[in-house]
Amino acid sequence: MNYIWDLVIRAENAGFKKKDLRFSPAAVYSPYMELSYEDLNTKLIELHIEINPYYRFHSIFHGLLDINASGYEELKRTLFDIVSHLLAEIDVMQGMNKREFYIHFLIKDIESGAYGEEVKKSFIYFQRPEKEIIAINILRLHETGETVYLLKDTINKIFPKSTVYANCTKKDELLIYIGQKETEEAWAKINLILDLFLPVFFHIEIYWQYHFGIIDVEETMRIDRIALY
Repeated sequence: MNYIWDLVIRAENAGFKKKDLRFSPAAVYSPYMELSYEDLNTKLIELHIEINPYYRFHSIFHGLLDINASGYEELKRTLFDIVSHLLAEIDVMQGMNKREFYIHFLIKDIESGAYGEEVKKSFIYFQRPEKEIIAINILRLHETGETVYLLKDTINKIFPKSTVYANCTKKDELLIYIGQKETEEAWAKINLILDLFLPVFFHIEIYWQYHFGIIDVEETMRIDRIALY
């Protein structure tokens, strides 16, 4: 990591919020790097970050950090942090294309309750990369209308061990094997996905840790590790 935008993106992907980050001018820094770390190869996300303010933003900070201007140190630190957050936000936005802006706004809409309070409450269980998966597939849903395919795609990406079966011979039914233990968080995630992508006329059956039995498929026919359909 060398730029503040890189740090902000990694921090969000790790579950931190931008307000958790605090920027301060580095006392010792390299003239060739923006972020100042003792270990140049570190991949750890630090919430208190020292940066070289002159690497890209000399015209903005040179007056605020003038060594000849003493006093109001607490105010200077606070202003530096506020301005650095603003610059980081602009940095991130400049690297986004039109579709990424749509994804960003969709995530904000879900978090603000535009898709309903239940979806909003469940959305907090998702990490940033998972939120982007949801937003991307909502966009694809508006573009293609492929509800069942996008439902399966979303479940498979959020639950890597899952399998979705379609039983359309006699009725519109989906059998969803999650491949993990049943938890409150997992229920919140699967309910959100179903609320957003499940066609209203489909019936579903959800299987968690144990797969339902399939004749001639040995992995699904193990004693004490089988669910009935």
